[in-house]
Amino acid sequence: MLFKNYNKIIENGQTPLLQKKRKDVIDILSAALKSVDPYKSVKRLFKDNTINFNNKTFNLSLYDNIYLVGFGKASIGMAKAVCESISIKKGVVVSNWSSIGQINDSIEVIIGEHPIPSYGSLKGAEKAIDLLKQTKKNDLVVILISGGGSALLCKPRISLDDLKSTTDLLLKSGANINEINTIRKHLSYVKGGQLTKFTDSSIISLIISDIVDDPIEFIASGPTYPDSTTFLDAKQVLEKYNLIEQIPNSVLNIIDDGIKGLIPETPKRGDPLFERVNNFIIANIKNACHKATKKAKDLGYYPILFSTSISGEAREIATILLNNLKEYKKSNIAFISGGEPTVTIKGKGLGGRNQELVLAGVKNISDSEIVLASFATDGIDGKSDVAGAIADGFSYKRAEKKRLDPNYYLKINDSCGFFKKLDDVLITGPTGTNVMDIQIILN
Repeated sequence: MLFKNYNKIIENGQTPLLQKKRKDVIDILSAALKSVDPYKSVKRLFKDNTINFNNKTFNLSLYDNIYLVGFGKASIGMAKAVCESISIKKGVVVSNWSSIGQINDSIEVIIGEHPIPSYGSLKGAEKAIDLLKQTKKNDLVVILISGGGSALLCKPRISLDDLKSTTDLLLKSGANINEINTIRKHLSYVKGGQLTKFTDSSIISLIISDIVDDPIEFIASGPTYPDSTTFLDAKQVLEKYNLIEQIPNSVLNIIDDGIKGLIPETPKRGDPLFERVNNFIIANIKNACHKATKKAKDLGYYPILFSTSISGEAREIATILLNNLKEYKKSNIAFISGGEPTVTIKGKGLGGRNQELVLAGVKNISDSEIVLASFATDGIDGKSDVAGAIADGFSYKRAEKKRLDPNYYLKINDSCGFFKKLDDVLITGPTGTNVMDIQIILN
């Protein structure tokens, strides 16, 4: 069962109706996640030694050898599908699954960390570069890219320690993922299209998107795609979030040298590097939300897909979603959205954007029959060990009985502490995929 605390989530409903709605939320989320399974998303592209995507077909028998490089939270499932479908001469996969074993004898699996890179992330990038340097012009490299790849494939121009502290500052600043990845690209030897420099082979990149609107140049910091951002853009992000005085000097030195032209810019659109590269989005939040909508309809709800591009502060998003739901006078609505809110961390609590979003809505839905949930599809919400949270019209009263003040927990950014005390966290463990977050509201 996907949700390890499935029974507890349902039992916490204080009425039969709320218990049913809680069960329906979990069933809807489970269906959504299955629709973006990395193994199935890749496997369906292969047939008779060809890769088929939309109207494009690649005859794999035309290449001398086929190599594989994968990185990101979904890389294990994606790599298994490739290896079962075609013959891979050699491959490297960088994952954050610490319990994973070998995929097959030709694939080396290296464990890195996310969202803060580790030595394993650096080792994985170096192994990938070494493999790419072995390839020839008439070879093919299948590159598997998914969320978390920015941290898991890491070859920085600065020390690993300085990159760690920089990443931590950026994640706490409230910067969105595109802004964070603009800086990551310009501190890297492999991001922002630069991975393609290490091979003369053809490249097919299969991508599971974890960013709003699927901008390939920002997914895992776009290692195989032209970069539209510049060193100057990176500096402006640091200035926007008042990080100039906090960031390590090595970061400022690299960015300033890039602005002066002492370090080459990331490759741009029109660069011949990309003439031999094909990038394909094979799964995203739209797939998950559409499946959630279908499942809700099957369960008897009137589904409304509000948006697949949710962004902004999590606590503000909660208000926006609930206010928009109120515009519909109908009952039995399944209000569905997806995207990636952000959290500006000011307190020292534990949590993530999904739990904070639900916490911000707890008081708003008090004394109603509404059930609200927000779920990280990778199974890990922020730095917590849970995937999100669920609340209903009785959650505020249950919190009062335990002397839990939602406003206080919001102030210290401890949404996980709040929902763990209510036993209303969503627990899955790492799911092996990542297409951002899904919000489900049943009224």
